[in-house]
Amino acid sequence: MSYRSLEDKLQAVGNPAVMMQNAPTGRYVYPIPAEFTNWMEEQRAWRESAVLFDQSFHMTDLYVRGPDTIRLLSHLGVNSFSGFGRGKAKQFVACNHDGYVIGDVICFGLEDDAVNLVGRPPVPNWVQYHAETGGYDVTVERDERTADNPDKPRRMYRYEVQGPNAMRILEAVNEGGPLVTKFFNMGEITIAGCKARTLAHGMSGAKGLELFGPFEDGRKVKAALLAAGEPLGLKQAGFRAYSTVAMESGWIPSPLPAIYTGGAMRPYRQWLAGNGFEATASIGGSFQSDNVEDYYLTPWDLDYGRLVKFDHDFIGRAALEEMADRPHRTKVTLVWDKADVLKVFAGMMEEGTPPKLMEMPAAHYAAHPYDQVLAGGRLVGFSTYPVYTANERAWISLAMVEGALSQPGTRLTVLWGEADGGTDKPAVEPHRQMEIGAEVHPWPIHEASRREYRNRA
Repeated sequence: MSYRSLEDKLQAVGNPAVMMQNAPTGRYVYPIPAEFTNWMEEQRAWRESAVLFDQSFHMTDLYVRGPDTIRLLSHLGVNSFSGFGRGKAKQFVACNHDGYVIGDVICFGLEDDAVNLVGRPPVPNWVQYHAETGGYDVTVERDERTADNPDKPRRMYRYEVQGPNAMRILEAVNEGGPLVTKFFNMGEITIAGCKARTLAHGMSGAKGLELFGPFEDGRKVKAALLAAGEPLGLKQAGFRAYSTVAMESGWIPSPLPAIYTGGAMRPYRQWLAGNGFEATASIGGSFQSDNVEDYYLTPWDLDYGRLVKFDHDFIGRAALEEMADRPHRTKVTLVWDKADVLKVFAGMMEEGTPPKLMEMPAAHYAAHPYDQVLAGGRLVGFSTYPVYTANERAWISLAMVEGALSQPGTRLTVLWGEADGGTDKPAVEPHRQMEIGAEVHPWPIHEASRREYRNRA
């Protein structure tokens, strides 16, 4: 059945939590080859040599231009925009009126009055809605992710070159001036005669660049990067390796957007399409509440409390001011117990109902994975996006746990698998739940990344 808007669909189906727990869609789609060599070596490349990520297809780009661009973003983002403009970038975080996170994207300052917001659809949708309905002197232009518009070429290619040899490769192909490497600042590069914009950030404690330019230049630019990178161990990452990189770097990609309840959000739900991302996304994991608000997260849950600045008026400010001094959950890395993980795989080769499949290297099977984290049988937080990393030779996940339980070395338990044999999602096979021990570690799990990337972030 088709619905005109998200609100129409919610009125028809009733419970948004149950709707998403049983949604037919699976995890987020990365429309690139699964592997170029093999996912283990592609993972190791961002620690040991260099890796090229092709990010040209899986994210929504929203271009906002006009005199009110910064005023619009300042009204919607928890971030301060003091001093923001051309050549700057930031992680832009938006909340609803009650202070719960809608999502985050990277905001690129193309000009002093023009930005590009790049990420999953919820934040571009939220910004476009306000641009169109809020009386702002701006224009917006969407470049849809390939999953939403498979027959239309993207406007821009977007590559990222990371790893200890990344800057050597980029300097070898650069035909322009010095490269900008100050964290989250933008610059320019010329490769094979093609000009591109760059964003400086890094992984594994090493500097790297994200670069983007006209889509028609992409093939030539990639060829030059691969040729220069071959003697330095550069590998392309397919979607199997790419789907694990955020967990190593400590970023939770897709909090459930806090939009499904509340009268203040109803006009927005009426604006959203009945077949869009928010209307079709799935929830997976052992945390299965009938109340969708139990899935909503605060900026502190995601370690974005450091980005909240009360130097401007924005949607959700009053609620966040009230939350600020309360106890908060803390984001951590969980390292899953080897022996318990092996029991999951062993159970799949035994008689009876098996445990939930842990697909390698990424075991998340829904757009929004939420597994229960337990201490003494008590729910103390959520685990998200379990993956196997060849760099750590371990299964890890990112989690949000009670602050008192966030110290490295703390022992906790992850409940793996859904209740009662699993929900109706096609990606969920009949299975039984299992408890998996886990130990708290910092994020990012890699020490050099914590020392360089997190300190600068």
